[in-house]
Amino acid sequence: MESFLARLQRIQSSKQSNLSVGLDPDPAKMPPGLLSTASVADAVLQFTESIIHATSSFASAFKFNIAFFEALGADGFRVLRDALSAVPENVLTIADAKRGDIGNTARFYAKAFFEDLEFDGITISPYMGGDSVRPFLEYGDKGVFLLIRTSNPGGNEFQTLMVGEDPLYQVVAGRAVEWAADLPGTIGFVVGATDLDAMGKLRVAHPDVPFLIPGIGAQGGNAASVMDVAGSGPVLINSSRQILYASSGDDFAQQAEIESEKLCLELRQSSSKLH
Repeated sequence: MESFLARLQRIQSSKQSNLSVGLDPDPAKMPPGLLSTASVADAVLQFTESIIHATSSFASAFKFNIAFFEALGADGFRVLRDALSAVPENVLTIADAKRGDIGNTARFYAKAFFEDLEFDGITISPYMGGDSVRPFLEYGDKGVFLLIRTSNPGGNEFQTLMVGEDPLYQVVAGRAVEWAADLPGTIGFVVGATDLDAMGKLRVAHPDVPFLIPGIGAQGGNAASVMDVAGSGPVLINSSRQILYASSGDDFAQQAEIESEKLCLELRQSSSKLH
């Protein structure tokens, strides 16, 4: 059984891409022409599929923000499933679901995302401890990205609190590696692009753990700086709004393709300087 990390590295090597495209389809930001000819749910599906087709040559992963599909109500599950079916085999799919519960609830979350929807990876909140994470790790071939150091301002309220001599985010990261000790290639960290100091410390402590890095572009993170700090290990640099809403017109897919190629090449150039 090939681990998530092995698949990620194989795909990134073949495509020479560290890019993850975030799929956050907000109807309020989509081209008006789409909404004028279809229901909101169908417009979201058309928009998402168009972005997938336009950017899949440059992306190693698509990160689906589950809330944007859940907000569609009963149609959301259909739209999500149909959008997933548009993703080529050489691009990984990550459910940005941020689940975090225990016992049967966690097991059923894992079943929903890994078996029913067949996602390759998921984001998880580790606040409730190891028994909220293990049901996802036990699949063995899936990627489980824990929220370690997030890019939102409120992350400072807890994540940087000192626990003994270490900030909380370092403690959680260390414990996460322990949880996955017998399941190599399963655990990953969500590390925001807006705290390069924390990112550097995490990379030194965990050189082989894959980082899923949001916060590029609209949130202020710089792709080249991120690669300099974390690129010595496996990384997925996520961009959402910068690509999805590169244009508000009918050429949104073409502009998304241009933007994804531009960012992919920027990351590739930064990566080549490290090796």
